[in-house]
Amino acid sequence: MIDNITLIYAAIAVVVLIFLLFNIVVVVGGRSIAMLERRWFGKKMPQGRVIAMKREIGIQARTLGPGLHLLIPFIYKARKVGFTIINENEIGIIESIDGNPVPPGKIFAKVVTDHNSFQDGEAFLKNAGEKGPQIEILPPGNYRINPALFKVHNVPVTIIDKGQIGIVTAMDGEAISPGRLLAITAPGHSNYESGENFLKNHGQKGPQSEILLPGTYRINLDLFHVDIRDASIIPSGKVGLVTALDGEPLPEREYVAKTVTGHNDYQHVSLFIQQGGQRGPQFDVLRPGTYYINPLMFKVELDDVQVVERGQVAVLISNVGEEPKQIKELVEQTSMDQIIPDQSRDTEKRVDVGIERYVVPKGFRGIQQEVAGPGIYYLNRRAFIAYIIDTTNITIDWDETDGTKFDPLKVVSRDGFEISVSVKVIIRVRPDQAPYMVSKIGSIDNLINHVIHPMIDSSFRNQASSTSAMNFMQDRQDEQKKAEERARMELEKYHVECVSVLICQIKLPQELMDTQTKKVIAQQQQAMYTEQQKAEQTRIATEKTRSEAELQKQLVEAEIGVKIAEQNKQKTITFAEGEAESTRIRAEGEAKGIKVKGEAEGSKILAIGEATAKAYELQNKAIGQQGVTSIEIAKQIATGNIKVTPDFLVQGENNMGGLLSAYLTKVITKKEETTETTESK
Repeated sequence: MIDNITLIYAAIAVVVLIFLLFNIVVVVGGRSIAMLERRWFGKKMPQGRVIAMKREIGIQARTLGPGLHLLIPFIYKARKVGFTIINENEIGIIESIDGNPVPPGKIFAKVVTDHNSFQDGEAFLKNAGEKGPQIEILPPGNYRINPALFKVHNVPVTIIDKGQIGIVTAMDGEAISPGRLLAITAPGHSNYESGENFLKNHGQKGPQSEILLPGTYRINLDLFHVDIRDASIIPSGKVGLVTALDGEPLPEREYVAKTVTGHNDYQHVSLFIQQGGQRGPQFDVLRPGTYYINPLMFKVELDDVQVVERGQVAVLISNVGEEPKQIKELVEQTSMDQIIPDQSRDTEKRVDVGIERYVVPKGFRGIQQEVAGPGIYYLNRRAFIAYIIDTTNITIDWDETDGTKFDPLKVVSRDGFEISVSVKVIIRVRPDQAPYMVSKIGSIDNLINHVIHPMIDSSFRNQASSTSAMNFMQDRQDEQKKAEERARMELEKYHVECVSVLICQIKLPQELMDTQTKKVIAQQQQAMYTEQQKAEQTRIATEKTRSEAELQKQLVEAEIGVKIAEQNKQKTITFAEGEAESTRIRAEGEAKGIKVKGEAEGSKILAIGEATAKAYELQNKAIGQQGVTSIEIAKQIATGNIKVTPDFLVQGENNMGGLLSAYLTKVITKKEETTETTESK
């Protein structure tokens, strides 16, 4: 019986011992902590407190770390929890369950020291740590934090990729200065990773001027809200026009803000404000590239670059600079040639200087005297208006071709016919005269629509009304010259050179053209008949000349024969005279005998001659002297006494050959007659 009692007491002792050991000894693992709660025999916590300090009844601020710990039994109760783990690319945002109240107007608790990253709860409370969201954050790691005192929220780190920016809004801080949209920069906050320094250095609540560039940031997202947006990218062929949403007010009558330096292409808001940057459209532009600009401060709009091609210039109208009135005295004191270069010195041809005062040197507001040549310009269209002017020949057509600006001109002649005239006008604007042309008329389109077209139309109407339709067409060259002279004089007033005015086509009414066509055909036919008649007359003269030419050889041979006969005659006469004396006596003797016979023969020959003469006389009356001569020549040709083909051809101007031929024929005929008469005698 005693043994049983002993065993019972021993068992009870063991149980009590185990129970005491369980309540006295606390073993905490390597990745855990033990939360303590004091149940008995302690002080009461101050009112408003929920976490007890040492010797106070309640859940204790302190914890037990890994290892073996001895506790007073029945007074403390331990509960094991794991470490607070903040992973890579995460941060821990802390909220304190207990502490002093946050001062009125504040959202976040002040920063206290010596709490070892919130792992020493008692130190936190002793150092007047405040209840609520904490400014400090926990970087990645393992922490022995009392979850009864601090709530830890794991949130991702703030990652801003390339080509992006982070726009920051502070949830706490001082008030933004009146009239400002964004908070001023507070130094030392290390890209908003040190909320303590931000608030300590008078950081302001609300949208911040500074932005976050691409990178990874451990920012307390309860204190700073980060809005990730794309950076301002200006692509190739574009220009960025900037408008400041905050800054000094824009002066009256100014459209574009003055230029300030040091803001690094609007990427540094604070420097822009400090340098006196003005609110509104900015003068400086952004060229192609990537810019980290705060869109809450600067609005960026894309615009095309200004391209000036070859054969063009850009006339710039500046909206910035000194007012033209401020250079009035300068203009009045400047010579005419300096104000209006390359103008005629003739006073009547000079343009009114008052109108040209809008053409100003660089730095003044108005039409810039210096033009921009071919190239690519990153032009601020708010500050400068560019008029592209072609400096090569510009052709303006009035015809029926598709795509032309104007239809053919319709004019009425003096005799009431409607004429359609197709015209081409070629003009040119010299580069140095382009600003003055713009000051006069504004643009090439205005020049064409409001000057050249009315002028050409009026010019041809006036010219057509002063002449008939046919004369207008026939005097086309003169009409073109008149129109060109008038156009040249008129365009000089607008600093434009008239290269030429060309009449391409004139269309008359069809009924008038039909009449004219018939008239021309009749005239051509009459001329043709006249020419044919002349051709026939020429042909007859040619045939006559050819016939005379064919007889030239015979005529020349006949002439030579005459000369030979004359020589033979002289020879015969000389020879006869020699023998005459010797035969005279003999002849005298014989003469008497022959006398009777000769008288008989003479009577016979006389009768034959008289008959022949009578016949010639009748022939002459019947066929004329020339006919008789022709018959005789024919006889001589038939008997072979006259050669048909001449040995020599004699020709000359004005039908001299024919006259000579007739003369030789006459001489030959006369000599033959004389020879026959002599022989008959």
